[in-house]
Amino acid sequence: MSFNELQAEVLRLREELQMRDQLVQQLSQELFRLVKDNASAVPTGASSEHSQIEVRALREQLQAVEQQVQFYQEQIASRDAEVYQLRQSVQELTDRSRMLEQVVQELPRVYRQKFAERIAPIKEKVAAIQQENRRLHAELQSVSYRLAVRNRRNNHIDLPAFSPPVGVSVSLPG
Repeated sequence: MSFNELQAEVLRLREELQMRDQLVQQLSQELFRLVKDNASAVPTGASSEHSQIEVRALREQLQAVEQQVQFYQEQIASRDAEVYQLRQSVQELTDRSRMLEQVVQELPRVYRQKFAERIAPIKEKVAAIQQENRRLHAELQSVSYRLAVRNRRNNHIDLPAFSPPVGVSVSLPG
């Protein structure tokens, strides 16, 4: 049953219990009136017997109504406990939902932070490798230039002169 259905059922049972309480009250008043009338008037044999039968019938009805009232009170107590438990569950689930919503909202920030932490050493390595690459490239050009100059001197071939790239200092071995 859903929460709303349980509330409707509890309300219906309370109304029925209230109606039963009214009936018990009416029966009690009637029983009291009959007992009072019987005590004030000494009944004759036939009317006394008839009154006793009515009193017994009323007592039996009263007992049956009291049993029904007790049954409905137990049902209402059971439903109230169930409603309380469902409210507790709803509250717990609401709290958990809020917590999960907060976690989901924080996930992008956490992932960005973790990614930045992981990528920083990689960026440093890439920068170091690029710097080493530029140094090696400059050294390669320097060595190529020196070889070309040496070959030109040794072979007496007139090759065009290569100038080192701008910003690269070339030092010849001594």
